Amino acid sequence: MAAALLFSTALAAPAAEIKLGYALAEDSHYGAGAKAFDEALKAELGDAFTVKHFPSSGLGGEREVIEGLQIGTVDATIASSGTLSNFVPEVGVFDVPFLFRDLAHARAVLDGPIGDEMLVKFDDVGTHALAWGEQGFRHITNNRGPVAKPEDLAGLKIRTMENPVHLKAFTALGAAPTPMAWPEVIPALEQGAIDGQENPLSVIVSAKLDEVQKYASLDGHVYSPAIVMVSKKLWDSLDDTQKAAFEKAGDAAVAAMRGYVDTVEAEGVAALKERGMEVNELTPEDKKAFQDKLADVYVEYQAQFGKELMDSIIATQ
Repeated sequence: MAAALLFSTALAAPAAEIKLGYALAEDSHYGAGAKAFDEALKAELGDAFTVKHFPSSGLGGEREVIEGLQIGTVDATIASSGTLSNFVPEVGVFDVPFLFRDLAHARAVLDGPIGDEMLVKFDDVGTHALAWGEQGFRHITNNRGPVAKPEDLAGLKIRTMENPVHLKAFTALGAAPTPMAWPEVIPALEQGAIDGQENPLSVIVSAKLDEVQKYASLDGHVYSPAIVMVSKKLWDSLDDTQKAAFEKAGDAAVAAMRGYVDTVEAEGVAALKERGMEVNELTPEDKKAFQDKLADVYVEYQAQFGKELMDSIIATQ
């Protein structure tokens, strides 16, 4: 009996550990996506894999984590679009200001042929992209004053992601964009090294930016997707059944993230006001002043990404 038990134990393969790293806290939209990914994988494959979570940049900043995916020291991540164009330049088109009308439009583009074609490109850089997640539309917070017109950005030291598309836009608007990895942002705001930052409500609320920022201006200048990715090394080691399970897990993560964003979009502004933040929302007329100021930059974006691609995104219903 003991020999039989020993034999069966020897045959039982140990669960493979999946190291999943992401920049935000567990109670963020990233955390919601990570939890849904974990649960879906377990539902499909039982105990074949154990997901170990590393929230709050526990494995480093987003660029470091994606580089970890490339060399196989990190297995999976949920990451913002901020650093993605450093690996696949074409995805920068999704960061063009005022390109998407609303969340429904953005989701239709990312879930359709355009989004699918972009996902495939990550296989060429040592990763495998499972699905497009979401952060929502990005807004500006700062400690200097409300932002209602382009002139309000003049000289504003604002943290941006390490994203050349964002840098070009904020420079054209007269701000002083400062690329910075997320773990450095809160200390820089506390110390006054920067005046403000820009992020979706999902981040502003979950990261409690109201504790270090006085003003929030809801301009929705850029839609911010996220991505659910695994290392190519891990992906290539999976059989077809396991790959299908990972794809399902990616879809589950996306659904959870979008659900989180929908809730925050509905309730986040009231929460920020309750915490003492001064919130102003820009009208379509206000936003047009920013768009007009970016006219020359749009010509550069069209040259960089292709006018046909940008027109296709705009035309998507």
